[in-house]
Amino acid sequence: MKQVKMDLFYILTNWACYAIFHIFLLIAVAFLVYCLYIKHIHMKYDHIPGPPRDSFLFGHSPTLLDETRSDRNIHDKSLQWAEMYGPVVRINTLHVVFILVTCPGATKEILMSSKYPKAKIVFKQLHGLFGERFLGSGLLTATDHEQWYKQRRIMDPAFSSLYLRGLMGTFNERTENLMEELTKFADSKKEAKMLQLFNRVTFDVITKVAFGMDLDLIKNKDSPFPRAINACLKGMVPSIRDMLFQLMPKNRPFIKEVREACQLLRTTGEAWISKRRTAVKNGEDVPKDILTQIIKSTGQEEKMTKEDEDVMLDNFVTIFIAGQDTTASQLAFCVMELGRNPEIMEKAQKEVDAVIGMRKEISYDDLGELTYLSQVLKETLRLYPSAPGTSREILEDMTISGVHIPAGVVGRFDSYVCGRMETFFKDPMTFDPDRFQPDAPKPYYCYYPFGLGPRSCLGQRFAQMEAKVVMAKLLQRFEFSLVPGQSFGILDTATLRPKSAVVCNIKHRNPNL
Repeated sequence: MKQVKMDLFYILTNWACYAIFHIFLLIAVAFLVYCLYIKHIHMKYDHIPGPPRDSFLFGHSPTLLDETRSDRNIHDKSLQWAEMYGPVVRINTLHVVFILVTCPGATKEILMSSKYPKAKIVFKQLHGLFGERFLGSGLLTATDHEQWYKQRRIMDPAFSSLYLRGLMGTFNERTENLMEELTKFADSKKEAKMLQLFNRVTFDVITKVAFGMDLDLIKNKDSPFPRAINACLKGMVPSIRDMLFQLMPKNRPFIKEVREACQLLRTTGEAWISKRRTAVKNGEDVPKDILTQIIKSTGQEEKMTKEDEDVMLDNFVTIFIAGQDTTASQLAFCVMELGRNPEIMEKAQKEVDAVIGMRKEISYDDLGELTYLSQVLKETLRLYPSAPGTSREILEDMTISGVHIPAGVVGRFDSYVCGRMETFFKDPMTFDPDRFQPDAPKPYYCYYPFGLGPRSCLGQRFAQMEAKVVMAKLLQRFEFSLVPGQSFGILDTATLRPKSAVVCNIKHRNPNL
């Protein structure tokens, strides 16, 4: 019996060794085949200019990962490469090849056409954060043109000129709440964290005009929503760029916070959508706002699928975040640059005085008269585009600036990079709103802070109207100066934000207002 057991043990051991050997052999063969495929990719695309790879297998990933983990702005590395290697730069990550494109002609051809789809490998990563559904397949992330076009067509009425004109009352009302809060800072001589205040006012605006909800975040400082949005934005970068982030035990509390933030935003969406549906069923008069359009985008309710429900929430979360974060960052960067350039601030104030005077209510027609302020805001977006880049799949062979580009690469287009290149803008690091004078030459497909073509930002007019109202009232009422010693750096959280809170000393300019 003992001998039988020994024989059985010997047989099983041999089979186990045999199986393990073959598993390792299969892994080795698969790895060898993958390495050969990467070699094929190198041979196919290595004629495209680009920096030396960090490694055969990982390409430039180590450099990009080091930029991310060192809390540096990865777009500065892209700018460095564009200046060194020209209008098309090859970037390798494993078997995937990206090309950074700064050629205006190619930018026009690719971004202005619907035949170059959004890159799945990029935008699918925003589907979820650490296992929780985030932006899903909404307006920003949908890569299928037909799926996106259906959503966009239904959402367009909520951003029509007629509808936007009707929002001026809300823009004025919510900005007045911010002015009251800034009055308290001026009276108490306390330092004001402008980024935080702008985040709250833009959030109040978007929740009111898009979803019909009054949150009053200027006064309600304990709301969980700003913290949740901040967590999601901070979670986007490691989720997209750092495959090992989730494996590190020290990151678990942060990952838990991001997942809970995603859950909060989506459960909030479910509750608000349910409330609006009930109002519609009861025959109540509901506004034709973004929330109504989001509900319409899924078709007939009786035919609604789980995926339809998810897409509704995807668009809710997209608008919820994008509708406030990018505008708040633009406003904060604008204040930062005006604080560093008092002569520009003075010129903008003189224009506001001439157009608005002592009136508290800013009209839609007033916005068209604030031409210099428009230039200031455009110049802010040249240096600090809140949403700096996009990407497209290049599915056919093409030539860019004399370089043959075989099909199969992902084209990256970066407004931050183009906006800081001497090739396109003289003295690019100088903040100069006169670049955007009405009679100045228009930048030719090298300035696109809201994207270009059919997939450009749906809310860009909304955002610039809101930004102009806030800045006009701020310049009308207050003098502000930057507190010394703070950073003027840029925080890369997929969107770009000031590293500091843009801390200012506030003084009354028109005490009677």
